[in-house]
Order: sequence, then structure tokens, then C-alpha cells
Amino acid sequence: MSRPLAVRRGRRAAVLGTVLACALVLPSTAVAAAPAPGAGEVGGEAPAGRFDVPLAGFLPPTSLRRGAPEEVGLDPAPLRDALAEVAEHSADGPADARLYPGSVALVGHRGVVVAEEAHGLAVQYAGEPGATTATELPGSEQVPVTTATRFDMASVSKLFTSIAVMQQVEAGRVDLDARVVRYLPEFAVGGEAKSRVTVRQLLTHTAGFAPFVPLWSLYPDRDSRVRGALQQPLQSEPGTAYVYSDLSMISLGALVEEVTGERLDTVVRDAITAPLGMDDTGYATPGAPVEGAAATELQVVPPRGVVRGEVHDENAWSLDGVAGHAGVFSTAEDMARLAQALLSGGVAGDGTRVLRESSVRRLVTDENTEFPGDAHGLGFELDQRWYMDGLSSARTAGHTGFTGTSLVLDLASGSFAVLLTNRVHPSRDGGSVNPARRALARGLGQALRVPPRVGDDAWSTQPVDATTQVLATAVDSPPRGAVLSFAALVDVEATDPLVVESSADGGVTWQRVPLRARTAPEQGIVGRVVHARDGALAAHGHRTWWDVTGRLPAGPSDGDLLVRWRYTTDALYQGRGVVVDDVRVAARGDVLLDAEADPGALVADGWVRTG
Repeated sequence: MSRPLAVRRGRRAAVLGTVLACALVLPSTAVAAAPAPGAGEVGGEAPAGRFDVPLAGFLPPTSLRRGAPEEVGLDPAPLRDALAEVAEHSADGPADARLYPGSVALVGHRGVVVAEEAHGLAVQYAGEPGATTATELPGSEQVPVTTATRFDMASVSKLFTSIAVMQQVEAGRVDLDARVVRYLPEFAVGGEAKSRVTVRQLLTHTAGFAPFVPLWSLYPDRDSRVRGALQQPLQSEPGTAYVYSDLSMISLGALVEEVTGERLDTVVRDAITAPLGMDDTGYATPGAPVEGAAATELQVVPPRGVVRGEVHDENAWSLDGVAGHAGVFSTAEDMARLAQALLSGGVAGDGTRVLRESSVRRLVTDENTEFPGDAHGLGFELDQRWYMDGLSSARTAGHTGFTGTSLVLDLASGSFAVLLTNRVHPSRDGGSVNPARRALARGLGQALRVPPRVGDDAWSTQPVDATTQVLATAVDSPPRGAVLSFAALVDVEATDPLVVESSADGGVTWQRVPLRARTAPEQGIVGRVVHARDGALAAHGHRTWWDVTGRLPAGPSDGDLLVRWRYTTDALYQGRGVVVDDVRVAARGDVLLDAEADPGALVADGWVRTG
């Protein structure tokens, strides 16, 4: 028979000290992981603001409006923390935290812009053409960032090119699996393999091109530079490697121009930005600089001085500001319009359709399954934790830009995050803005609520790098052992598993508890049973509860068996984390522990109660 509840409660203070003192051990490697969900078909919707019930398909056509996070079921606290971190990295923050002069961060969920903040400076430095050093402007001449500031989107421009290509596919002018030479005969120059490159391979960065060639210094004018890009030799056989390449997207821009008879900026304006009401989005062409733009780099070679209102990328600049890989300027609000249209299956709030639903699915469905870690749709990056953080999954798409911009679309929840910065002002040597990108995505991920599986609350880990977080209890396990059961939502890196362990010697040594997890059905996969014999659970991109059971060994004759849930994170990146609920231990019909009836049975370091 188990000890009376009062006796077990009397031991809990000692359990906390013992278990948590022994928590800092080497992390384990997960061996059981369920597959991530695939891109879904249009279908039913999940409750707003919920992380644990993924959206089945696209949102209905929605015109963006502004509202509070609470209106759509989001927890405002993580968003506030994320926005504060983004602001701290701007010129408004402490000097040792700065990653960029200025920023605009915008977060939306199911057609509602729940946060938009501008911080720092759009222009902080000056430098005339030919200058080798930027000069900080007096405070009175510096220009603050506002929500209307236009930012050089850099490689986020590739998304516009990709959409334009898909529009031509829909129109029947382009076949994704046709060879590029069918549309651009000069593409064949540069080796026999060039003639085998397909349009699809250009979109997925598997054509075999090198990442970059300085077209601006190798060729004298736009026409020769475009031709030079098309005629570059390959560095690998088509389809054999993923290499992110500007040359692929420059080629696609040229392809769009060839099949439409219009320059790319005209195509993007007429077919994408104008129909979506993106009035502040476009390319900077010669003699028509973008007004109200954030400044970027002091460029010494070529001697452009501090660049403002012209595209930062040298190759795009040398292509008259219009190229398939870079050149677009936009605002956070305009990018939100694009994001919402994509989350709605390619249609704006007023019903204007810019893409078919099937085309949007192609943009956000992994084409690069043979290149693990480089998931990529037709132009869109997928499942990239290094900037998508806690939102990362097979149904999370987006792109980043060298100037410090990013867009993240979470199709599973109908959410998006836009971060625009001028991190290259006045120099590209200032470091990465990835901490800010991750913070914003993490804040949105944490704002998506995970309601308890049962009762009023559950236990959740916290999104902190390089920590060990422990949830623990004591059980009077009989000689024949006992059965542990609990519900878990697990969305973590493979290197950050949840490990369940027991100790029969007061925490001196720990043994893994073999686990059996029944996963719930999700969009694109069916429920299945996962056997984690080493007591470690790790799954990436999952957003539904699992039912987990494990066999506990006998406890010591003179005390309780200690049980702990240990979550250890490495130095970089986070998933949503782990949520545990409905913890029970039973043996032959005798309930030894019921954490729902006795919440004090669990003690924690790092884990927090959420409800």
C-alpha cells in the first residue's frame, strides 16, 4: 500500500532540494520523433489563438484590421517581451545591445494586426559618394523610424519574383518542369549541364549555380549583366545540391520579363502590389529614389556613399534597381497585406485573387526533401529555426534579407511576423540580427495559448537557451513497480529532448523511464505510437497533445522513488518547448499520485504553471 498523502506531502521539500540539485547533467539525445505535419488542404479552422489545435487549411479572405492580442485569443505578455527585446536592439536601447539603428516590428494573427512598433533611427549617419568613413549626424539631423518608413527588403524581394513566376505558371506561359532554355535560349551558354536546368530548380536553389558573382563590376550595362548572369557556368550538376544563389533568382526575373514582355517591376506592380493595395511597395529605379526610406550602408566600392532610397545590393543597383533577387522596398504594413493574402490562399480581403490556392501550397510545400535542413518551397524558405524559432514547422514559411529584414508566415495558426531593420547602416559588419528575428517569432509562438489538457492548469517549460529545467515528484512505488501516465505537447529541437527519469537512491543516480507515446492525428499525418525506450521525447513542429505512459521501477524500501521530467536546452534556438499535464501514477488499481487532484505533488525549477 502507498503511504498516506500527508506523509508524501511532508517529503516534498526534501524532494525538491534533492531532485533539482541533481538536475544539471549532460543532455540526452532523442531517438523517437514523430514526423512534422505537411502542408494542409483547405478545410476546417482551429480555435483562434491556439497552438495545440493547428489550422487545417487557409483562412477566409480577410481585410486586415487592428486589435488587441486578447481579442484573438493571444497571450499579450510574450508579445510585449518580444517587442521589448526588438526595441532594445535598436538605437533606443543600451549601446551594448544594439544590432541595428532602427526597426519596425509587426505581428498579425487571423487578419488582426495585434502589434506594430517602430524604434530607433532610419538615418543616423552621412557620407557622400567617395567617402571612406561614415559620419554620425547631429541629433537634430537624424531621422527617426516610423511605421511608414520604407525599408530595403533585400532578398525578401525573391518572394515577389517567386509569386510572379507562379502567376505565369497559372497563365500557362511557364511550365515548372520545363528547361529554362525553352524560355531563355542564352541560358544554355556555360556548359552542357545548363541545358538541363529546370524552372523548378531555379526556384528551389538546386540548379547548381554559385551563390554570387559581382555582375556590377564584370559587365558594363544592364543587358550585359543579365546576360552574364544567365550564362554563368554551374558549380554542381542540376538537382544534386542545395546552394542558395542570387543567380537563380536573377534568371527567374529575366524569365518573367521574357514571357510577359514587361520589366519585372511593372509585372510586380500590376499583378501583385497594386491588387493587394501595397501602395508603398516597389523598386527604386534610376532617377526615382524611394522617398522616406531607411538608409543602409556607406559603400566605398563602388563609391556610392551612404545609400538611401536606392537598393543596397550592388548587383541589383547595377541592374537599374530591378532584379529577381533584390530591389523591393516596402513597409511593415504592406508586407502584412502580402502575408495575409498568402495565409488566405492567395486572395486579398476584398476578394481580389493574386494566386490560386494550389499555387500557394506549392510555394510553401517542401521541394527539397532530399536536402535535410534546407527545406524550401517554390521560392519560400521553410522550417528554418534560425529565424523562425518557436514557430518553426513544416508549415512555417518565409524569407530573410541581408539588410536586416524578415517575414515569417505560420500557416498552422494563421499568423505572421514582420521585422524590418536597417542593420547595414552604416556598415554590414555590425553583426547578425537573428537574435531579434528569433525573439519576435518566439514571442508570437509563446503567445499562441496551450490550454491545459485537463483541469485548470498545466506545466510548461520556458524558452531559455542553455538551461536545464526540471519538474519532479516523489512516488511510493511498490515492489512490482507502477505505471506513470501524462499528457505532453512536445515541440523541441532534436538536441533538446524531454527526458523522463527515476531515482531509487535519493537522486544519486538516475535511470531513464522507457516511454510509449500515442501521438494525435495532425494535418498531413495520422496518429501513431512512438516507443522511446531511452525515456527521451523530441518532436519538431508538432502542435497536438500526446498520451504518454511509462513503467516505473520499484521504489526503495525505506523511501520514495523520485521521478523527474528534465528539459535541457543547448546554446541556440528554441521550439515551442514542452507542456505536461494530467500526471498520474497507479499500480494495480491503486492511485499513487494524481497531480490534478493534488497539484502540490509536483515541484519545479524552470517550469511554470500555465492555464
